[in-house]
Amino acid sequence: MEGTDMPPHLIPNPLQLLERALEQCSEVIAAISSNQAHWPTPCVEWNVQDLLHHLVVQDLHNYTVMARGSNVDPQAAAATVGADWSTRFSDGAAMLMRVWNAADLSRQVALPGGGEAPLRSRIGLQIAEFTVHSWDLAKATGVPVVLDPTLADQSLAWSQRVMKPEYRGPDKAFGHEVRVPLNADNYARLAGWFGRNPQFVPGPRAESLK
Repeated sequence: MEGTDMPPHLIPNPLQLLERALEQCSEVIAAISSNQAHWPTPCVEWNVQDLLHHLVVQDLHNYTVMARGSNVDPQAAAATVGADWSTRFSDGAAMLMRVWNAADLSRQVALPGGGEAPLRSRIGLQIAEFTVHSWDLAKATGVPVVLDPTLADQSLAWSQRVMKPEYRGPDKAFGHEVRVPLNADNYARLAGWFGRNPQFVPGPRAESLK
């Protein structure tokens, strides 16, 4: 991966990138129809509705907590996503950006495992999360949304600096890297790095039609 040795928390214009990642994710979600809810996604264990629940209920809640400088309580976000997923995502994304825009990004905050880091160090994760899942949902449903290559490049650069080998494998957060051709596009490289199959074929499977 070409790039600098810039620490992961020193992403240029991080809030602009996060806002764009949220806008992109919102655009993809708005294009998904209710009859696609049970279609599979490149996140092997999740269908479209599962992934929407993860984004709308879990991510937006947890990341807003993080933007306030607190650490996440895994049990706090217990709601379920309904058919109004597009509106709920847009509303939650707007709240997240309001909190970030009012925050002091240089403020030191406690890390879950001990120690401290600048609040802005939490933004890279959020950019990558919404960027990767935009691709997951767009790939799963075939919605005609053009994804921003700058977001893919930034998310890949960030994740290659922070993702450790022990994060990958069965029962881990990520699958093993899927190798892609040297001439693969930005999102194929990002998907492969996160353990997705860049050649995933959208559409229902037999089990989703039952």
